[in-house]
Amino acid sequence: MVGPVLKACKKCSRITEDDVCPICNEPTSREWQGYVIITDHTKSEIAKRMNITENGKYALRVR
Repeated sequence: MVGPVLKACKKCSRITEDDVCPICNEPTSREWQGYVIITDHTKSEIAKRMNITENGKYALRVR
């Protein structure tokens, strides 16, 4: 069984199944590497470094 195809936004790095990011309405890409899950962006040092302002899954690198 094949799962959903995950894509990452080219602008904000949010991981989604959509062709367009639901957060910033930019195109997504299938070419991404690694991911981080942010559960509390207000306390996360990683979220601050990546300029993440919402909780969720984010790719570490998007092409």
